[in-house]
Amino acid sequence: MSVIIFIIILVVLILAHEFGHFIVAKWAGMRVDEFGIGFPPKLWSKKPKHSETTYSVNAIPFGGFVKIFGEDRMEDAEPEPRSFSARPRHLQAAVIVAGVVANFIFAWLLLSVGFLSGFPTPAQVENGIVPENANLLITAVSDGSPAEKAGILPGDHVLSLSSGADVLSKNIVTPEAMSSFIATHGEKEITITYTRDGKKGAASVTPVSGILTDRAAIGITMDLVEIKRLPIHQALFEGGKTTIAVTKATVRGFWTLISESIRGNGAGLSAITGPVGIVGLVGDTASFGFAYLIAFTAFISINLAVINIIPFPALDGGRLFFLAIETVKGSHIKPAVTAWANGIGFVLLILLMVIVTFRDIMHLIG
Repeated sequence: MSVIIFIIILVVLILAHEFGHFIVAKWAGMRVDEFGIGFPPKLWSKKPKHSETTYSVNAIPFGGFVKIFGEDRMEDAEPEPRSFSARPRHLQAAVIVAGVVANFIFAWLLLSVGFLSGFPTPAQVENGIVPENANLLITAVSDGSPAEKAGILPGDHVLSLSSGADVLSKNIVTPEAMSSFIATHGEKEITITYTRDGKKGAASVTPVSGILTDRAAIGITMDLVEIKRLPIHQALFEGGKTTIAVTKATVRGFWTLISESIRGNGAGLSAITGPVGIVGLVGDTASFGFAYLIAFTAFISINLAVINIIPFPALDGGRLFFLAIETVKGSHIKPAVTAWANGIGFVLLILLMVIVTFRDIMHLIG
């Protein structure tokens, strides 16, 4: 199921990106020959009457594409006023940037829908009393821990804890209170009552020493969350504010990763998650609920936008960089040069993806 959800997310995000290129190319008066969902071989296609664009559905379900006439310029090609390369450079730049902008807009809309329908946010505890609509959420369970052996899963909502006559009820269950309850009961058996997918359950678990240095623990991390619902105008504002905040954090993260790796101080590939790792993250996120999956999709969309704007061949940022060079020199770069550079860039990106995927697989089986 995680793989299917990941494929759906990937297709939607790439289609949003390509739709940005498509709609701006149309606005700029360029001839768009095809807008495709997935990649060939072709399963179905239709060219509406009075339309110059063919719309297609293809067999390989990993995104989509837009075919703009003249985008891959050939030196011996006949000039065509509506081709990509014949249009003013500011319009070419607009088409290139449009995919990145579309991913940011899509993330903003997703986050806005989340705030409109109800987003989990950190709950505020006053005078030791937990808000009525708050839940103590299990966010992670350590491998081989007592919690994992007891069947506790990420996404479980804790209702109460009990050990003998001692009971910690829902209205005072906080991460700090639960940690203290577990620690003060040493290695005695504790019953944790929880809800999972709307159904009530219970698990018996015995804390052990060694997980934490100073007290007994069961190997979980927790967060106290409540559902935050906003009217549409506030949801749009919060969605936009969150998109900007996540974008800034993502840019800082990439800059730190690249700069530290160049200096030899970074974590290198160990800090990067590939498709296999993302599938696992999708599964974990989906277990928390649909709202978390919406937020996760928005964050991936922002990451794709930030990566795509990097001035590296085969990425939109690389195309924009070549366009800037052409603007400065006042003439086109030879198509063979851009084709060679994009080909090398594509190979390097594929190689990076293969290495990261291999590392993810080894991590899973190791």
